[in-house]
Amino acid sequence: MNDGMRSGPRVAALVGPYLSGKTTLLESLLAATGAVARKGSTTEGSSLGDASPEARARHMTIDMNLAAAEFLGERWHFLDCPGSIELAAEAQRALCVADVAVVVCEPDPDKAAALAPLFRFLDDLAIPHMVFINKMDQLAGADLRVRDLMQALQGASQRPLVLRQVPIRDGQEVTGYVDLVSERAYRWRPGQASDLVPLPDTVREREQDARQTMLESLADFDDTLMEQLLEDMAPERGEVYRQLSQDLARDLIVPVFLGCADRDHGVRRLLKALRHETPDSTQSAARLGIPEGQTVVQVFKTFHASHAGKLSIARVWRGTVGDGAVLSGDKASGLFDFVGLAATKRGPAAQGEVVAIGKLEHARSGDVLSDAGPAVRATFWPEPSVPVHAVAIAAEQKTDEVKLTAAIQKLIDEDASLCFQHGGDTGELILSGQGAVHLAIAIDRLRSRYNVAVRSHPPAVPYRETIRKPTEQHARFKRQTGGHGQFADVHVEVRPLARGEGFRFEDRIVGGVIPRTYIPAVEEGAKEALALGPLGFPVVDVAMTLTNGQYHAVDSSEQAFKTAGRMAMQEALPKCEPVLLEPILLVTLSVPSEFTPKVQRMVSQRRGQILGFDARPGWPGWDETKAYIPQADMADLIVEMRSLSQGLGTYTAELAHLAELNGKLADRVIESRAAAIAAQ
Repeated sequence: MNDGMRSGPRVAALVGPYLSGKTTLLESLLAATGAVARKGSTTEGSSLGDASPEARARHMTIDMNLAAAEFLGERWHFLDCPGSIELAAEAQRALCVADVAVVVCEPDPDKAAALAPLFRFLDDLAIPHMVFINKMDQLAGADLRVRDLMQALQGASQRPLVLRQVPIRDGQEVTGYVDLVSERAYRWRPGQASDLVPLPDTVREREQDARQTMLESLADFDDTLMEQLLEDMAPERGEVYRQLSQDLARDLIVPVFLGCADRDHGVRRLLKALRHETPDSTQSAARLGIPEGQTVVQVFKTFHASHAGKLSIARVWRGTVGDGAVLSGDKASGLFDFVGLAATKRGPAAQGEVVAIGKLEHARSGDVLSDAGPAVRATFWPEPSVPVHAVAIAAEQKTDEVKLTAAIQKLIDEDASLCFQHGGDTGELILSGQGAVHLAIAIDRLRSRYNVAVRSHPPAVPYRETIRKPTEQHARFKRQTGGHGQFADVHVEVRPLARGEGFRFEDRIVGGVIPRTYIPAVEEGAKEALALGPLGFPVVDVAMTLTNGQYHAVDSSEQAFKTAGRMAMQEALPKCEPVLLEPILLVTLSVPSEFTPKVQRMVSQRRGQILGFDARPGWPGWDETKAYIPQADMADLIVEMRSLSQGLGTYTAELAHLAELNGKLADRVIESRAAAIAAQ
């Protein structure tokens, strides 16, 4: 058992799929430790976390909830993380500073696949983690065995799962458990410690089989234990606990516990396992490669509070942080404890603690700060996820346009999985992220936090146009006013180029009919004309050759020849059979194999061309499908994809090429564009 001297408080992150019961488990943990007088309820909206209006409106966790408690004289920080796949980055940031993760799941084998991305992240970073199978009361009357659950969960995990308890049933109802290490039986009591009861005869055989399986799993990592099992020797209980603690710290095994947070069943047993087996901050700092130093902290969440300005929520890895401490060039201005949205001022924070530090203006989430040097990026820190959903936004009030940009930047400081950019030739402001809910939360926060109301709609598709045949064109620009006039005369050939070649300008002027100083102006004028073609979109893959022309010694100028070049291109393009081009994306769609046929049908319904599919590298039981899909048909793709795959689907996309669009689809696009231009 890991009961030696520990280096300060420990941190446990509660993670798992949406609706698995993480926030209810947090409330039960706080009630069991005496940190709260009354257990809150997510259904009643009285839980400590989820206090923001955006969370309350959706009845879901959308931010990391922080809480602290003491259990048997030891201090704990609990990080309750969102379960939505759209908000996975928030959970990943918490996991990067946690000593242990508690993966909360439901007792439903069909939902086990939803844990695969989470288990993958935990295993890749070697984060110690255990599983809490919640809502065991739902097994009442169900023809379902824990063995079936374990088999389904094991399919999602690369590490061996080690069941630590077997359930005791009264009829079909689960009423308690047998601890496989101590071999003691307990009967659950709502809101109280479990009763120690005699081991029922009905469960004795299952307990012995499950205990043997547990010991064999541990023996895979301990030769002494393996020898004892081969010689039919019973290992000492203390040695089993030591092995469990050691293997958890090394992320070799995943202990599995049973309970029901809503009824407080199994919560105290989970707390005891956390207390005895979770590594401390010194071990975690070594695992994460935290640099040495007198004072070292890692920022893992940034929050802009209306009352305190910028707050950096950090884990103290080494030393003690006090108000006024200088960390990598920034002076701390106030230390705070957070519970939900409530912040209270506090004193110095010691090694292991989680604390909110005010006014670290240059610090970003993922920075490791010290009192001895500049900030460095954490070795283990998730890269921002590639956006999979986007909307175009605009401030409802013109006067809020400047404020909008500043407000969005603050949101991005808090959540790097948001992205904001200008939409190039469409002129739109594009907000992108991990899904419709993710972006809706950001838009709601613009209003609630920064009083900026915005309109949103699907982004415009960046159509292009090109030409199919060549033509010759003559253009003359002549204007006579008082004094010098304006004169330029050009003869050009315009022809199509191969796809992707852009614009090419060639000069075939001989004999000085147009002075060399004016020829670049003809090219510039032609480029200007390409910005808006006859169909209403930028023109690509066109060549212009300047073949002849005239100039006037007095009236010609660069501006005159620029105008003539623009006129020549504008007059030539309609004669060249202009055609609409739409962007085609190369999309890689990843889902568990059982959902691949559904996703491929979805691709076909979106005018997609399937290029093939194969096993997803490093993801057993998952497929990757590659396809060409028109960008115009990508709207809400991630929403439909997740609905077809129990929320698991994801994709990446990149521009592959431009393809001709003809027929009624092209007519609708051109008509819509003409109406938009006319309305400007």
